[in-house]
Amino acid sequence: MSFARVLIANRGEIARRIQRGCRKLGLETVAVFSKADRDAPFVAEADHAVCIGGAAPSESYLNVGAILDAARRTGAGAVHPGYGFLSENAGFAGAVQAAGLVFIGPEPGAIAMMGSKIEAKSAAEAAGVPVLPGYRGEDQSDARLLEEARALGTPFLVKASAGGGGRGMRLVTDLADAPEAIASARSEAKGAFGDAAVFLERYAPRARHVEVQVLGDSHGTVLHLGDRDCSLQRNHQKLIEEAPAADLPEALRDDMLSAAVRLAQSIGYRSAGTVEYLYDPARGEYYFLEMNTRLQVEHPVTEAITGIDLVEWQLRIARGETLALTQSDVQFDGHAIEVRIAAENPAENFRPETGRITLWAPPAGVRLDSGVAAGSVVGHHYDSMLAKLIVHAPDRAGAIRQAVAAIDAFAVGGVGLNLSYQRALLTHADFQAFRHHTSGLPDMFPEGWAQPTPDARDTGLAVMALHLHLAPAGASPWESLGSWRLTAPAGRPGAASYWATSADEPIRMSDVPGALAAVLPDGQNIEAEAPALTGDRLSGRIDGVPFSRVAHIERAGHHWRVHLQTPAGMTLTELRTLEDRHLARASVVAGGADLLTAPMPGAVAELRVAPGDRVAAGDTLVVLEAMKLLQSLPAPVAGVVTEIFCAPGDTVAGHAPLVKLDPEEQT
Repeated sequence: MSFARVLIANRGEIARRIQRGCRKLGLETVAVFSKADRDAPFVAEADHAVCIGGAAPSESYLNVGAILDAARRTGAGAVHPGYGFLSENAGFAGAVQAAGLVFIGPEPGAIAMMGSKIEAKSAAEAAGVPVLPGYRGEDQSDARLLEEARALGTPFLVKASAGGGGRGMRLVTDLADAPEAIASARSEAKGAFGDAAVFLERYAPRARHVEVQVLGDSHGTVLHLGDRDCSLQRNHQKLIEEAPAADLPEALRDDMLSAAVRLAQSIGYRSAGTVEYLYDPARGEYYFLEMNTRLQVEHPVTEAITGIDLVEWQLRIARGETLALTQSDVQFDGHAIEVRIAAENPAENFRPETGRITLWAPPAGVRLDSGVAAGSVVGHHYDSMLAKLIVHAPDRAGAIRQAVAAIDAFAVGGVGLNLSYQRALLTHADFQAFRHHTSGLPDMFPEGWAQPTPDARDTGLAVMALHLHLAPAGASPWESLGSWRLTAPAGRPGAASYWATSADEPIRMSDVPGALAAVLPDGQNIEAEAPALTGDRLSGRIDGVPFSRVAHIERAGHHWRVHLQTPAGMTLTELRTLEDRHLARASVVAGGADLLTAPMPGAVAELRVAPGDRVAAGDTLVVLEAMKLLQSLPAPVAGVVTEIFCAPGDTVAGHAPLVKLDPEEQT
């Protein structure tokens, strides 16, 4: 079972994390990558790298033949699957072993058993682990499922047996809706997992998601490494994870931990794995959900509180080593929180963000597991999570403070991230008081969530940063060009005007002796002494008090984007010069409001109209898939479809024309 070179069948931040674990043990690494990831950091940092196919996962990261061929060609002796992609595919694990390689994970039989939600729950029951009441029988007929639904009563969930991540799951609160819920869950399960089998289980509102990390070797030893709470979720996808799970009755915690060990022992589990539970505080009960037979995204919080390197132990166990720990050796220190950093816009229904990262300046002094760097291109082919921010403190309140401070110091440009949203979650009273639960986001933000906007002072500073960017100190207007050419009023050297993209009134900038002054549309005057923009940092003095902030400026279409570091975190101000306003108006006239364009690169999943169809404003015309999410694109105006520029399956660029309409008022 010895090996000296490990092929990592994954990408992004988890590939880099596994590389670090391999280097710690003196093992060489092989990166396999798609054509889209050719310039990614994980490729450059590997000892060997092999391109295995196109950008689509089916052509690369899910291509078992290409992965095994890369292992053979590079002399790899073992394969680590990471998480996602093929990590819980029993067939892949078996193929790795059949090729004479070591699979760094559990045996294929354990993966297959836990991969079937029905089999997994049966195994849990046999090991004495509580499960939710429900129906998991082999009879999948409509009549039997509806009979069991009536016996179970509402509310209940219809869930895909082979599912995960919320796919193939439907909540039923009225028995009259059960037939449609069963049919749609089956359909989605068949399409997503190739298996239409479903089961029913009682729904526990306001429940929490608590999980236990286990670690087993090939010699029968299984340990638990404590628990985690992952209750802050959106559409069953975790947002923030922490360890240990706070506010748990200690007797119940102990029972959860021992039950997880029993289950893992009963199936002969080896390597790292996670037993997931649903905890119902109202009943004081917990129930088995599933077992993830792989390394979890949130494994760093367990590493932080135990000091145990999970990737290192996965590698050592795969080499046949015995766990050098006993349960009493596992000690827990403080509290850890992990924040998932994703390229998405939560203020616009979590719209995926793509493009090139022009600034990547993470905070110092905290752990960051990242798959990107400055210059990285974020495409639409893969999951939107780019990095994970992990903090560790003596207690939960301290960990929250550290996480907020780290987010506030995180400067990024070029691609929008969910950092402000995550900050809002961390500082929300429900999260801090531990009132949140797995379906609690609508309670936390009943009116939805809006991106924080800069206050008057920060707006003034953002305009100053752009002003200095376009007209560096000491340069004449003829050298710096930009807004100076078109907006400097006669007789007032150094004056210029800028407009917020959504405003008609300008923000006026002017030189005063030794300072710059920004006059906002409401008359507020923001004056900074000795202002300077050096690289991506704006500095100066306001009322004699020095300041120095990250101010990253980038061009985007017919406007400028200023990312400014503020006491509330990074804010974005979008500004135009007079020249930009003219260009924007000309673009609207040329493009017209009757043209639907792609808001980001993606693949056309559905085309819902044909030439000649009459549509209302807001009707969905096209469904675009980007970063594994579906985006419904609405008609910009009411009218008749005249031209279609795409077809299902097409890959389209950002701003590409999709559908042309003849507006209603002209028809």
